[in-house]
Amino acid sequence: MKTISRRTVPPELESKLPEHLHPVLRRVLAARQVAAGELDCSLSGMLPVGGLEGAQEAASLLADMRDKQQGIVILGDFDADGATATTLMVSCLRDMGFDRVSYLVPDRFKFGYGLSPEIAELAADLKPAMIVTVDNGVSSVEGVRRAKELGIDVIVTDHHLQGSELPDAAVIVNPNLSGNHFSSKCLSGVGVAFYVMAALGRLLVQRGEITKQVARSVVADTLDLVALGTVADMVRLDYNNRILIAEGLRRICGGQTRPGIKALFAVAGRDQTRANSTDLGFGIAPRLNAAGRLEDMSLGIDCLLADDPAQARQLAERLDALNTERRALQEKMKQEAEAELQQAEEFVGKAAANDAYCLFNEGWHEGIVGLVATGVREKLGRPVIAFARADQPGKLKGSARSIPGIHIRDIIAASLESLPGAASRFGGHAMAAGMTLAEKDLPAFQRAFETEVGRCTEALNAPDTIETDGGLGEDEICLELAETLRTAGPWGQGFSEPVFDNKLRIVDQRLLKGKHLKMKLQHPGAAMMFDAIAFGYPELVPNPSSHSSGVTAHFVYRLDVNDFRGRRSVQLVVEHIHCE
Repeated sequence: MKTISRRTVPPELESKLPEHLHPVLRRVLAARQVAAGELDCSLSGMLPVGGLEGAQEAASLLADMRDKQQGIVILGDFDADGATATTLMVSCLRDMGFDRVSYLVPDRFKFGYGLSPEIAELAADLKPAMIVTVDNGVSSVEGVRRAKELGIDVIVTDHHLQGSELPDAAVIVNPNLSGNHFSSKCLSGVGVAFYVMAALGRLLVQRGEITKQVARSVVADTLDLVALGTVADMVRLDYNNRILIAEGLRRICGGQTRPGIKALFAVAGRDQTRANSTDLGFGIAPRLNAAGRLEDMSLGIDCLLADDPAQARQLAERLDALNTERRALQEKMKQEAEAELQQAEEFVGKAAANDAYCLFNEGWHEGIVGLVATGVREKLGRPVIAFARADQPGKLKGSARSIPGIHIRDIIAASLESLPGAASRFGGHAMAAGMTLAEKDLPAFQRAFETEVGRCTEALNAPDTIETDGGLGEDEICLELAETLRTAGPWGQGFSEPVFDNKLRIVDQRLLKGKHLKMKLQHPGAAMMFDAIAFGYPELVPNPSSHSSGVTAHFVYRLDVNDFRGRRSVQLVVEHIHCE
């Protein structure tokens, strides 16, 4: 059962925050260790471009390509981070005077992730002098070797963790390389691409090839992409990332964004002028990701690159249709996973029986298994890898999700080390990773995976805790505070949106569409009522009508602004209900 724990608020930090801030916001920021100097999220506080090791060297190599007008292929990835990074590089290079720039994204169903030898050969058909990877490449040892054999230089820009061997690239730009001193290890792939393009702009200005105004404009115009890709990739929002997202959101809200992002906001039914990180993460990114999950991420990149609003809208509508298809497929696969685990009596309402889970279904779609793994992980609180059959005969594609304290990429590496001869490729982060595995090796890998996870006893035995920012008084649950918190972010991974907990009385409740619980709540003994909704909560709280005073439950909730027919009001978005 989940327990509710209130975050510690360091009084020494809270006392140093400006007094003009709302007291609740001061409490929230202090609990997240925010110092007064980190309240200003303007670009002046961004870590220096020259501080990212390798960025200057990459810029120099790229500038030489411009002088010689040699061809460059940007090799992207098939998620939103990779798509935004690809778009950023292509648009910046073209606007800085590079004439021969193209891009390539591996078909995930044929080639899988990253710069493989097969992709190097495919890129060679475009006759480039250089390949620049974005959001991939740090593990592409064989692919870089093949590119060099074909006479193509490679610049790797990536943020994923390195393996035991690095590729022999001309330069690798990655804040997570061993020995790299860049203080923000949380840059997304698009964040790394942004730093490289900023370094290139400065170098071209120094060489007198473009003006300072052009360099600033070209790079600044990509901040909408940086914000979208950074939020979508769920990297930790340290101060540097919050600056990048905040600047991008300011441009989006002010209308200074590309037609593709405007079109995606329109088809998602989101108000671009009031955009926040939630809109990017739950409205825009899923539509972009749908292309990479079900078809070809080139559709998403072309939408982001489009200069014509009509073309951008047409592409955005195709992405929206794919996202609808993705949701239906995800729900079907989720139900199949639940059915398998319910047969083992270890799913809904029951504790996990195993330390970890490897799931495989013949009919699953490899583009959706990551979402299935996420759903099962959320239900069971255990690391999960969901596998689907790959296009290559005898191969499986897996997507892994973990829990705090268990580094899933390292767990996969350790599991494979115990299986000599297992055919596999893998990569990722602490909380998420992907892999390819020979189907014949699945049973042995499953046993090794469960064994390795089982060694993480501290993380497995940690209480299932929901951290909150304390309770709110009746007068604090108001539109003013909801608006204040909404604009105080950007919120996201590692800098979570504020959630609060109170014991509240249920005055009224009903189900919407059979799957969302709509309620009216109030503090016990108080008169004021608040609208509340619990999404994905398909049942009524037990027997409130049998009590004359109604039922009081412990609620964990966010303050949200409900905009209905032009009327704005505060609404509680409930994330957990504990009936006492």
